[in-house]
Amino acid sequence: MKHLIILCDGMADWPVEALGGKTLLQYADTPHFDFLARNGRCGMLKTVPDGFHPGSEVANSSILGYDQHQVYEGRGPLEAASIGVSLADDDLALRCNFVCLDGPLLKNHSCGRLETEESDVLIKYLKQHLDSERVHFYTGVQYRNLLVIKGGNKHIHCTPPHDIPLQPWRENMLYAEVPEAEETARLLTDLIVKSQELLKDHPLNKERMARGMDPANSIWPWGGGYRPKMVPLTERFPEIHSGAVITAVDLIRGIGKYAGLRVIDVPGATGLWDTNYEGKAQAAIDALRTDDFVYLHVEASDEAGHDGDLELKLRCINALDKRLVKPILEALSTFNFQFSIALLPDHPTPVAHRTHTNEPIPFCIYTPGMEPDQVQTFDEVACQQGSYGLFEGDEFINQFIMHNS
Repeated sequence: MKHLIILCDGMADWPVEALGGKTLLQYADTPHFDFLARNGRCGMLKTVPDGFHPGSEVANSSILGYDQHQVYEGRGPLEAASIGVSLADDDLALRCNFVCLDGPLLKNHSCGRLETEESDVLIKYLKQHLDSERVHFYTGVQYRNLLVIKGGNKHIHCTPPHDIPLQPWRENMLYAEVPEAEETARLLTDLIVKSQELLKDHPLNKERMARGMDPANSIWPWGGGYRPKMVPLTERFPEIHSGAVITAVDLIRGIGKYAGLRVIDVPGATGLWDTNYEGKAQAAIDALRTDDFVYLHVEASDEAGHDGDLELKLRCINALDKRLVKPILEALSTFNFQFSIALLPDHPTPVAHRTHTNEPIPFCIYTPGMEPDQVQTFDEVACQQGSYGLFEGDEFINQFIMHNS
């Protein structure tokens, strides 16, 4: 039995008055999502345990059945694994966004659209001026980079920048949660201030502003932690002998690596609305020929939610249905092996809220020939009537792997 998880990041949403009180999934034309729901079984999944922030690192590793109380260490270490940075036991790894500040406000968490090549120029510039025996900057993907502090204390409160669009940034600066972390907090605050001085007049930023684009005029460290202890999926499930992860996002690559999955890069996969949907679909189809488990992650709808762009998020949902799920279903219908597909988001990213929320998300599991439940459409309301009810913890992954094999 082959297992494919199709993870549409941030796709779930709230009812929208402009859509007649429907959610985007209820409003959108998604015949292939609905095929999976109509011919499979549905339910709701609590991906964010009580007490945890609704970040993608929490939600995605929870979907894979990892107990956050045992493995959670923030985004930084996961992204370090993704880009091949080995961490010592005392290394504090943090996600390091380039953000755009507009006076007292954090205009956006991603500088609009910052390409990896641009980010690399700025990271190398910061390395020249700020790297030391304790401080190391690393280029990641687009606006998402890595900062490693040797001997850093992880007990720092760092507000995710995508949680505070158009809000005052000084009031949301990081701070120490315990006295032992105060030195680390001072160091990080000093790096932020120095980055602002260095970046404000950088030629790349002047060029971006001349083109009407947002400058990358500050770093924003957050999501810090140490190297996590995650048992590979192949050791947890005898049904999985090999697996793969397909994503354009470092965070998900890192989760995949710690989960024992090989990483598949797709040309043209951007992590944004204009990603290569067809290329990702084909990569999943090809991987299923050799691997028992494939985790296919698409970021597009999450970024549209962060932008607060209703029309863009609807277009993303349409593309996910017709340019991703449709070709996968068409290809798998011709294969001679048994397979099971799970479709779900990781968390809601409501366009009205512009950041993640922690409500349970809809999911469906489809295995050809299974007896379906009564759900006819894939959305936040219909799936509440699904036969699986409400799952949490490792109930989803156990159902998907062990009870659909």
